[in-house]
Amino acid sequence: MTRPSKIVCVGRSYADHAKELGNAVPDRPVLFIKPPSSLVDLTEGIQWNPVWGDCHYECELSLRIDRPLKGETDATAALQAVGAVTLGLDLTLRDLQNELKAKGQPWERAKAFDGSCLLGSWVDVAEIRDWKAVTYSLQVNDELRQKGDTALLIFDIGSLLAEISQVFSLEPGDVVMTGTPAGVAALRSGDQLTMTLNGISQDFIWTTFVK
Repeated sequence: MTRPSKIVCVGRSYADHAKELGNAVPDRPVLFIKPPSSLVDLTEGIQWNPVWGDCHYECELSLRIDRPLKGETDATAALQAVGAVTLGLDLTLRDLQNELKAKGQPWERAKAFDGSCLLGSWVDVAEIRDWKAVTYSLQVNDELRQKGDTALLIFDIGSLLAEISQVFSLEPGDVVMTGTPAGVAALRSGDQLTMTLNGISQDFIWTTFVK
């Protein structure tokens, strides 16, 4: 798998997810970065050190940047930098994250650890007919857990990319994970996760498992 220079993630981009974790709904995007070392292929499966506590799944629409994007203010122009999309898992060590937040410390240990980012195969952006009508879902052991809909994003995709480009220069190959809807929960050994991307010319399905 080609390594991006960085993976830019968006927190609390769906109001229902912010509320389920007891967080305030933000008035501007909450951004953090995962390093290239966090990325693993879906076929490698999910694993983490159990001494770190519970690991939560977060299914997210993810974008591959194919053109440099820096300091863009126009949302429509920002969208032109996207070359492909997929679904990904932003894994979160929730117990550790809560501990670090309570201490007022950064929480990269809980969000940016090795193996914390899993991405499906890329789908050409031409498949996207309407950025405000992309839906996706996550099933765990054939049980529906998450339903995402870009129409419900607090910040639309174009505006989100423009805002990110004011802070981080996006380079070809970089990945943007656009945030997760409600329904996150802890993973268990043996779980099988199935992600389905809808709202385009056909459904695209990816699976992975917990070791």
